[in-house]
Amino acid sequence: MTRTATIERKTGETQIKLTLNLDQESPAKIQTGIGYLDHMLNLFAKHGRFGLEVQATGDLDVDSHHTTEDIGIVLGQAFTEALGDKVGIDRYGCQFVPMDETLSRAVVDLSGRSYLVFNAELTAPTLGSFETEVVEDFWQGFADSCRANVHIEVLYGRNTHHKIESIFKAMGRAMRQAVTINPAIQGVNSTKGQI
Repeated sequence: MTRTATIERKTGETQIKLTLNLDQESPAKIQTGIGYLDHMLNLFAKHGRFGLEVQATGDLDVDSHHTTEDIGIVLGQAFTEALGDKVGIDRYGCQFVPMDETLSRAVVDLSGRSYLVFNAELTAPTLGSFETEVVEDFWQGFADSCRANVHIEVLYGRNTHHKIESIFKAMGRAMRQAVTINPAIQGVNSTKGQI
């Protein structure tokens, strides 16, 4: 069984093509036009051990919001498609990741019900050309389109770059844990019979 997906999304604001492979890590190929977001997506793929390719163009002359949020949406759609019926997956993931003085926690449930809790004080408004407030929008779009329950919290830290980096690493590792096929699980990991 190959758990892959390629999603293309075109709007008046962005054009995105994203390919995800849940089971075969490969060097990430990320080109979003936003250097900091490229860096974070590379970290997500590396620490989640995912194959990930992203080609995106957007209205960066306005700001980074539309491109960032839409990539989150498309990444969530790719996980949904690649997971299919979710038979045998662990479903839950929980990871703590330090980055120097910062510690973040990411918890996910691939429940079929979207919800985001995002507790992170990002004090620097920009990193390069990237507006840090859109990190929450990225994960909101991801949670909605992945139909996942996502809890992200920066427990402590000072440096905004470190906070966001630890979030993306923790989410990559939590998603790896949640999508892992567990041979001890018969069917789907729910008493309802579906997730």
